[in-house]
Amino acid sequence: MKANILQKRSVRQKIILLGALLIIFLFFTLQNASFASYENIMTITLATCINGILSLGVTFVILTGGIDLSIGTVMTFSGIISGIIFNKTNLPIGVCIIIGLLSGAFCGLINGFAVTKMHLPPFIATMCMMMITKGLNLIIPGIKPVYFTEAKNYQKIATGDFLGIPGFYNAIFIYFLCACLAAFIYHRTIIGRYAKSIGSNENATRLSGVRTDRWKIAVYIICGLFSAIAGLVMSSRLNSAQPQLGAGYETEAIAATVIGGTSMSGGLASIWGSVIGAFIVSTLTNGLRSMAVATEWQTVLIGIVLALALFIDQLQNKKAQG
Repeated sequence: MKANILQKRSVRQKIILLGALLIIFLFFTLQNASFASYENIMTITLATCINGILSLGVTFVILTGGIDLSIGTVMTFSGIISGIIFNKTNLPIGVCIIIGLLSGAFCGLINGFAVTKMHLPPFIATMCMMMITKGLNLIIPGIKPVYFTEAKNYQKIATGDFLGIPGFYNAIFIYFLCACLAAFIYHRTIIGRYAKSIGSNENATRLSGVRTDRWKIAVYIICGLFSAIAGLVMSSRLNSAQPQLGAGYETEAIAATVIGGTSMSGGLASIWGSVIGAFIVSTLTNGLRSMAVATEWQTVLIGIVLALALFIDQLQNKKAQG
């Protein structure tokens, strides 16, 4: 019966989120008719891909009751690693991409180790990783962008037309695949099951014989890998890895995750809710930009929306407990 209640709550949340997204879209369309153009919709979707992939990864961490503040800088770090190795060696670009993805997973491994073995709070552990990778992003390339100009068709990984459909970028397909993979992990694998259990009651899960440290580390590795995939899309879109780009992305990704219905207290998440949440954040940002709203005020509004989402999450948790 509890499962049915949670399922109904999840469906209701998604309907509300889709309704909110539609209202936001209609509002900005009334302000500017070109907002609803095919080109702008594809622009919003392309922007959503990067933030959305990050939010998919951090969803698993928040599900366990943790947090990862390093996802933005790890995203940039993985792109820089791929670019530096490609430019300094004769390795094929495909191999360099794999190394970049592994570097993101390695950062996740370090985060997981710091949280489970060094017993650092997730906030502190991942903030340290954020600072480390932020510094390395400047040191490794010498504060200069890392270009992929010699990598043939690298830019098409993100901005090429999928199946020849104009404006339907490959990045959108990559995002869809990532969402399906995340949903599969969450609903159909032991990692998803134990992540939910750890977030609901870690002590009880440990006492039942589950090696919680192992699965928490796995979750952080998944988060790091998704960050690296976002880095691949970002660097492909720009055809370069920008050292100072990435810091700040964690805020929007976490906002998308919480708006999507993932509980900050752990134990409950929504993969497709995170997808919708990412679209809400990107639509808001794009709409405010079309109205010439200053960037700092865009940040203020996203912060207000995040605060409201957290407040609603708290109310729902109290209602569930009481």
